Amino acid sequence: MTGTERKRSAVWRKIHAVRVEDIKLWCVRRLPILKWVPVYNWKENLIPDTVSGMMLAIQQVSQGLAFAVLSSVHPVFGLYGSFFPVIIYAIFGMGRHVATGTFALTSLISANAVERLVPSISTNFTANNNSGALGLSEFEMQRIGVAAAVSFLGGLIQVAMFLLHLGSATFLLTEPVISAMTTGAATHVVTSQVKYLLGMKMPYISGPLGFFQIYAYVFENIRSVQLEALLLSLLSIVVLVLVKELNEKFKRNIKVVLPIDLVLIITTSVACYYADMEYVYGLEVVGHIPEGIPSPRAPPMNVLPEVVTEAFGVALVGYVASLALAQGSAKKFKYTVDDNQELLAHGLSNVIPSFFFCIPSAAAMGRTALLYSTGARTQVACLISCALILVVIYAVGPMLYWMPMCVLASIIVVGLKGMLMQFRDLKKYWNMDKIDWSIWVSTYVFTICFAANVGLLYGVVCTIVIVIFRFPRAKTLNLKNMKEVEYKYKTEDNCESLKQVKIISVNNPLVFLNARKFHADLIEIILKDSTSTQCEQNTLLCSFPNGSSHGESLLQPCHRERHALILDCSGVNFFDYTGVSALLQVYVDCKNRHIDVLLANCKASLIKAMQYSGNLESENPVFFESISSAVGAIQINRNYSKFSEQSEV
Repeated sequence: MTGTERKRSAVWRKIHAVRVEDIKLWCVRRLPILKWVPVYNWKENLIPDTVSGMMLAIQQVSQGLAFAVLSSVHPVFGLYGSFFPVIIYAIFGMGRHVATGTFALTSLISANAVERLVPSISTNFTANNNSGALGLSEFEMQRIGVAAAVSFLGGLIQVAMFLLHLGSATFLLTEPVISAMTTGAATHVVTSQVKYLLGMKMPYISGPLGFFQIYAYVFENIRSVQLEALLLSLLSIVVLVLVKELNEKFKRNIKVVLPIDLVLIITTSVACYYADMEYVYGLEVVGHIPEGIPSPRAPPMNVLPEVVTEAFGVALVGYVASLALAQGSAKKFKYTVDDNQELLAHGLSNVIPSFFFCIPSAAAMGRTALLYSTGARTQVACLISCALILVVIYAVGPMLYWMPMCVLASIIVVGLKGMLMQFRDLKKYWNMDKIDWSIWVSTYVFTICFAANVGLLYGVVCTIVIVIFRFPRAKTLNLKNMKEVEYKYKTEDNCESLKQVKIISVNNPLVFLNARKFHADLIEIILKDSTSTQCEQNTLLCSFPNGSSHGESLLQPCHRERHALILDCSGVNFFDYTGVSALLQVYVDCKNRHIDVLLANCKASLIKAMQYSGNLESENPVFFESISSAVGAIQINRNYSKFSEQSEV
């Protein structure tokens, strides 16, 4: 048998070895909808999901129109972008509270390609030449073709990252970097809406330092500000902020929050129509919204080589922002999210909708926060919003003709409030780690000076370089005098009071590179102990740099008692925000499992950082100067507990 025949036979053996159960397991893993739909609780979840879906549809419509304009395409394509990607993500995505759709950051990135390849100054096609699909001009169809090409190629990049299992590389994306990048991008979006808020006619400005050029242009042409648009913008922003704050404050006392976005859209559209503001005051309005959904068409493949830069920006920025929201919701509601599966979900949410004239999509913080506040339980809320958006596309869309663009811009700006409020994180980073603070500031500066993808790349590279320079100075070995501890453990009197005590020595800095592994290893040890059917022995665990451990038995087993975990942090010479968060998460997880956690030999800076978080709620002390003092505290507490029990008897 030749080598080719042997390989062929081996392949056939593998194919025949595949069982039906393996295929079902693969389908459930790659199609999460097959997992949660069969167990969906219609009685308990349908009503909250329906209410959330209705509120989400209102926000999706307003943001869809706004972000389409931000992407330099006709507003109707934002409605399509609020419909198709949501359905795809509901099938492939794992985030139950992740509302994908049009996204400010990806729209801003795709606008660069649209304005570069089909500039506004083009006179080849006029707005009156409505020979294209949907009754729109060929100029508009060329523009959406470029945006769809960016979405298509960006989605392909995300699918390729999924096939290469690059989802596990997300540990490089630290919270300060993501926070700074999204805040900087949100600042860009607000800047891009200034011309609508002021009612000014302004050429498209982008590129390095374009952020500052826009404001320079505004100040140079300050006399061209349209007073009516400015007043309407200010009034809209005040009303939106005030009502949203009241909704948030009294959300526990009211069953349904006031959909102020919808109320504002209807009110201003009616006022603009009856006051004829478009012609009397010269206010810019949304204009004609075509009805229905066009037949699918492939994006123009000839422009793909020219939009590679924007496609990479959409793929990375969209995925990073969406994954952060998915992980946050999973942590909040206690379920798991596969980083790699999210790549597939968002990749397909960009590739497939690009055939239906959709702009690039991703999850948005405002929509996810809305699902939180309205009590959504599953992705059914997003599917219900899709049904309502379909009604808008086929029936309500033409009524949005008179909606003022300055009001739409106000909705965008207020919707970015959550991202802009991340400026408050600066105080947190300053108190916990000055290096993270400097990374946040510099990443933000790079983002507003260049672009979101440039800022993200800078933040990742800067973080890696800093860790590389800090790690060689870290003390990786820690010599201790173990005789005193061993003597305390070997005494017979302490067998009853010190059983089920584990001491773990962490001999490496806690940073974003090893924080996840450190947390996983500790939880594995805890779970192993909690599931054991035999009495555990007191163990002295010597840690390795990644936080994993091996132990040596020092005591004879005794009867089962409350567990205790002593973390020797003498080797934690430096840390960052992610490392402290992992340590706090271990503390919370142990507390939920009724395991006492004591920290010994902590640096003063680590104690300060953990106390600043405000999550260390314990009746007994948590920090100790040495392992011996921690062991003594456990001994005293357990002896006191036994004495109390005997007194009661």
